[in-house]
Amino acid sequence: MNWISNYVRPTINSIFSRREVPDNLWTKCDECGTMLFHRELSDNLHVCSNCEHHMVITPRERFNGLFDGGVFSEIKVPEPTVDPLQFRDQKKYPDRMKEARKKTGEAEAMLVAEGEIGRTPIVAIAQDFSFMGGSMSMFVGNAILAAAERAIELKRPLILFSAAGGARMQEGILGLMQMPRSTIAVDMLKEAGLPYIVVLTHPTTGGVTASYAMLGDVHIAEPNALICFAGPRVIEQTIREKLPEGFQRAEYLLDHGMLDRVTHRRDLKEELVTIVRMLLRLDPAVKGDLPPPDQIALPDETDGKAAKA
Repeated sequence: MNWISNYVRPTINSIFSRREVPDNLWTKCDECGTMLFHRELSDNLHVCSNCEHHMVITPRERFNGLFDGGVFSEIKVPEPTVDPLQFRDQKKYPDRMKEARKKTGEAEAMLVAEGEIGRTPIVAIAQDFSFMGGSMSMFVGNAILAAAERAIELKRPLILFSAAGGARMQEGILGLMQMPRSTIAVDMLKEAGLPYIVVLTHPTTGGVTASYAMLGDVHIAEPNALICFAGPRVIEQTIREKLPEGFQRAEYLLDHGMLDRVTHRRDLKEELVTIVRMLLRLDPAVKGDLPPPDQIALPDETDGKAAKA
């Protein structure tokens, strides 16, 4: 029996093979399948460095990159009635809400905040697609109204980042009623003469596209974002026709006059600052500050001090 080969070597190999790799170190790109290191992905604003695919991000991640220094204040949204229809499918609606809150760490599918971008004060709203598909609920309607009222109070523009699968099934007609409610909020902004800018991210579908996501003064989309009312697969099954390549994607909508811009995520903040300041008739944004002059004594003063010493 060879003690070294039968015992020592396997023991050493087992020690070095026990290195546990955390599950969250790498992320696989949905588009090209490339494995991306999480820190590199975060520094790249969750855009694949191989194929430029824009991944879905949470409102907090978006706001951290949008607001100056990642500093923003949340705006409180009135809480609606819980489970007004006593809805139940495979699970009770309150149980689904608990799961979504545990998964995302957020209270609902929309986050409202205020702060500065490029030293320009704004109010911003972002939908969280990971929270029940970013579905339009009574809370979402309350959030849009609260954001519009706050923007009017502070005389600031409102920027909305949409990402949704449509109205929330568990709230039925009450979810669909948020379409006219959000339209009223947009009208309030227009009456106050304040800009309303919409950034459509992947995916923006259903009643959201049919209401507040298409009522902006300026519409910007992230590259290759799916933007539609009914999805391409549903349309193909209905009309039994093959749809054009890239149908209902951001670039297709831009070519057909439905959007104003398609902008890469890394350039989005600068473009929003430029558009907001232009609409508000403000001077161009300050790109940076000159460092303060060093407090260094003049040569003759230094010589004088040295002589006195």
